[in-house]
Amino acid sequence: MLLLILGLALWWAAHLFKAFAPARRAELEERLGLGPTRLLMTGLLVLSVLLMTIGYQQADYIELWYAPWAVHLNNLLMVVAVVLFFAGGFAGHMRHWVRHPQLSGFKAWAVGHLLVNGHVAGIVLFGGLLAWAVVAMILINKRDGKGPKPEPTGMKANLMHAGVSVVAFVVLIGAHTWLGVSPFRGG
Repeated sequence: MLLLILGLALWWAAHLFKAFAPARRAELEERLGLGPTRLLMTGLLVLSVLLMTIGYQQADYIELWYAPWAVHLNNLLMVVAVVLFFAGGFAGHMRHWVRHPQLSGFKAWAVGHLLVNGHVAGIVLFGGLLAWAVVAMILINKRDGKGPKPEPTGMKANLMHAGVSVVAFVVLIGAHTWLGVSPFRGG
């Protein structure tokens, strides 16, 4: 569990470093350069994911709840999560309707996975990442204010967004299946 918690802490620190210590981040960028600083932050995020994954896999399984019906709700939330997450990359209608599409998608992913992982390690991992997404949204809103909504550019962006979302969802299903975790069956 220690590796899982360390991974979560590193995830939070790497993502929120600029928000909580802008002068230190600027100093780092000045000393190393923008590219190397971004590479360093990316490396820290990759390390955090590795630590979370290993920590999650090694954690003792202590079940708090089991809800086989939640598998279906999780799958629905995953469709929503994928559509929202990828909306940030397209100038379509979804980005106009949702202020923080990627973080909103991340939150939907975390909530869905909390429902189907009712054990201590699952709650720590998905709850910790959900909390990070909420804090990140609050900090972005505080920093940027309300701001104007981006105007959608047309149907082409919507269709591209839909296509990428479908492909990403199929890839996620394949990855889960390859890892031995069926996304369509509970327990």
